Amino acid sequence: MRLLRFLAPLAVAAAFAGATAASSAQEFSKTQKSEIEKIIKDYLTANPELLEEMSAELQKRQAIAEEAKHKAAVEKNADVIFKSPRGVVVGNQNGDVNFVEFFDYNCGYCKKAMSDMLDLMKSDPKLRVVLKEFPVLGPGSMEAAQVAIAVRMQDPTGKKYLDFHQKLLGGRGQADKARAMAAAKEAGADMAKLEKDLASPEVKATLEENFKIAEDMGLNGTPSYVIGKNVVVGAVGLEGLSKKISEARCGKATC
Repeated sequence: MRLLRFLAPLAVAAAFAGATAASSAQEFSKTQKSEIEKIIKDYLTANPELLEEMSAELQKRQAIAEEAKHKAAVEKNADVIFKSPRGVVVGNQNGDVNFVEFFDYNCGYCKKAMSDMLDLMKSDPKLRVVLKEFPVLGPGSMEAAQVAIAVRMQDPTGKKYLDFHQKLLGGRGQADKARAMAAAKEAGADMAKLEKDLASPEVKATLEENFKIAEDMGLNGTPSYVIGKNVVVGAVGLEGLSKKISEARCGKATC
């Protein structure tokens, strides 16, 4: 109703301008524009709460548009997001809900997100978890991601990778090649093969693929997720992730 009251004086102003103008279509005169602008300014000054309502509506529409963009990008890239052999599947290989995480080994929020992911894997055996390296926080992150990909190349089951992942992401200090190599050795990786695989074109191809997907979906930070058909940006916590998984599985917050 407030919006109608807001539009009413504008309608009057427009009608007044139309009545004083020539019958054929033409632009408002400078005087008419000035009168309309004054009416709008006076009305908004007297009813400033309308600006909050308009801002809230704008944010709502932007969120809806962003969600539609994300879903379109997920649909376009579904095969690569969910089925690429360059993604590491650490959950149920045949799970009924895809849970894809883009992460950076130097992301503080990703450390907490890892704990949430492990809790979800324990409580939800039907969850298919896919990890994708997305090193956006500098050279150290890039080095760590390259080592991670080399670990994946010698570990088709994902078990050794997950052990490495937890050791590196859960450790203290800045992740870089040295720390990543130490974590890989501790996880039981074949270090000679690892050094060889680091120079493989597969490492570069994996990172290019992950960055291309992220760009298409408008991702610019970590952690970010694709859960079912929905994109989730940021460390939303265990409860938030559980809700998105349920929505993907049965269409509501709790199945």
